[in-house]
Amino acid sequence: MVAVLVLLFIRTDCPISNRYAPEIERIYENYNRPGVEFRLVYTERLIDAAGMARHKSEYGLKLPSEIDTDHAQVRRTKVTVTPEAVVFADGKMIYTGQIDDLYPSLGRSRRQATTHDLDDVLRELAKGRKPAPRSTRAIGCAIESGP
Repeated sequence: MVAVLVLLFIRTDCPISNRYAPEIERIYENYNRPGVEFRLVYTERLIDAAGMARHKSEYGLKLPSEIDTDHAQVRRTKVTVTPEAVVFADGKMIYTGQIDDLYPSLGRSRRQATTHDLDDVLRELAKGRKPAPRSTRAIGCAIESGP
């Protein structure tokens, strides 16, 4: 069995991240099983545990979460925007990028996504197949750098 880690990078003040909350929760509910670990990663430098808990409650997010104020996870995965997904299989990064293509470009969104990149990767892993590493371009709010 492949050990899977799914990191979903978000910001509380990013309207795109917030719009994805139901989809993030759906993916978590569909694929949360032994051997698959999910973590919501809050990237804001000034967020605290209370702010994270408020956001999770407001948007109905039940998946485990962490605060990455020092951006250790951001540097490790090289993500640049929120929301952005990263999937590790047996410790190797096999996917990084968009959750789906709901946002083809900044400021433009579709009524419905036409590709479901994260779902596709997790479906393959659930079937016991390890997809080839790949990445897509995530569209969202920039992750702030600096102190």
